[in-house]
Amino acid sequence: MLSKNIAASYVSQIYVTLVGIALLPLYIKHMGSEAYGLVGFFSMLQAWFGLLDLGLTPTISRESARYHAGAITSLTYRQLYRALSVIFIAIATLGGGALFLSSNLIATQWLNVTTISPTDVTMAIQIMAICVALRWMCGLYRGVITGAEQLIWLSGFSALIATFRFVTVLPVMWHWGFTPFVFFTHQLIVAMFETSVFWLKSTLLLPNKNKLSAKIGWSFQPIKPVLKFALTIAFTASVWVAVTQTDKLILSGILSLEEYGYFTLAVLVANGITVISGPISSAIMPRMARLHAENNHEELIEVYRKATQLVVVIAGSAAVSIAVVAYPLLLAWTNDPIIANKAAPVLRLYAIGNGFLAIAAFPYYLQYAKGDLRYHLIGNLAMVVFLLPSIIIAAKFWGGVGAGYAWLTMNGLYLLTWVAFVHHKLTPGLHRQWLLNDVLKIIIPAIIIALLIASQAIDLSGRFQNIVFVFSASIVVVIIALCFSSAARIIFNNRIKSDV
Repeated sequence: MLSKNIAASYVSQIYVTLVGIALLPLYIKHMGSEAYGLVGFFSMLQAWFGLLDLGLTPTISRESARYHAGAITSLTYRQLYRALSVIFIAIATLGGGALFLSSNLIATQWLNVTTISPTDVTMAIQIMAICVALRWMCGLYRGVITGAEQLIWLSGFSALIATFRFVTVLPVMWHWGFTPFVFFTHQLIVAMFETSVFWLKSTLLLPNKNKLSAKIGWSFQPIKPVLKFALTIAFTASVWVAVTQTDKLILSGILSLEEYGYFTLAVLVANGITVISGPISSAIMPRMARLHAENNHEELIEVYRKATQLVVVIAGSAAVSIAVVAYPLLLAWTNDPIIANKAAPVLRLYAIGNGFLAIAAFPYYLQYAKGDLRYHLIGNLAMVVFLLPSIIIAAKFWGGVGAGYAWLTMNGLYLLTWVAFVHHKLTPGLHRQWLLNDVLKIIIPAIIIALLIASQAIDLSGRFQNIVFVFSASIVVVIIALCFSSAARIIFNNRIKSDV
């Protein structure tokens, strides 16, 4: 069952990511870049709204799993669920209400709108506020479903919702008009459907109220035992959102909405680098935690180093490839030279920065296995302290490209300095081998080949030629990285032997 749940989650994640990215050129083409800027603003709002979660979603998920394992009673579980429901509803109402009431201020004082009327932008933000509140409520129900290990159902339904959100909105706008009002009204209807189904599914998974030993009551007492866990998760998540979303928030108020649309497009493509490294990290974290519990330090480090090589091959090669073929990639994807010219410089910088981020995340996995996230929290807090002013200054003077340089520089410095410090503290003597053999030995040859490809004066006149060039260059870079990865060669050779 575990392997099926993991496979379903990966397939769903890949589908949701790809369908969201693949259709962006159609949104920009028919809605316009400024209207798409509102879509990017909507995505950023959802991420920041997650700060109000306060660790409640992971908490209800964990307690749901404990209930199904028999660790807590049906009554205790229902009491906790009711208490958390009250908190979720209150925060959704207050947070969504505050956003709704400040919609005119955001439309006129924060966003730099030129072609869309302030009234239309205000209405769009009001609809966003309701959508964000509804989708945030889904966190409670999603936690119940996840804790019950209904991940196959959850993955299928998530894919269905992604189809409604990204695909079916196109024929709806084709009929009613490619306007922000139509787009966000459609998103509201989907959010209402999503919340309703999640609520129904979670209700079916809860213990029957009629079979409880006593009345559920109305008390926040059940929350106290899990408060420490919730606050720890909340703080970690808050810092992560601040690190990854600060640039989007700042630039939404500095750039014109049209430029913000191009910026959002580039960042979304670059985020694919961190997405493709996710399955590897998700797989090794429980394995490393188990090896640490068994006091098997040598195998733990072996898993850690092999996983690093795989991420460097996959995410590192993707970052290098995208940085080299950013313009032809965007041109082949959008078939619009203006969009490609506007977004390519930002895409190059964020691709490299996200490549740094994917590799620099590894000390977190080591800390997770050891059960101590102290250095992770300190490092991310320091990152926020330096990243915030850097992005504000860079974006103010150089726009999205400036923010890209700040993002790349901060993640690069984090990789070179803080990762070395954490390795020294947790496993002295590891960092030199890890950096030289598991990172640089693989990525430097890939970079050299990528630069040689970029230096060639290749005339790409058609869309098909751009697609062939992007695909060929990426394959070559990945193959070179594979050749210099000992872990990848072992996996490949074992695969061949098993087939024979």
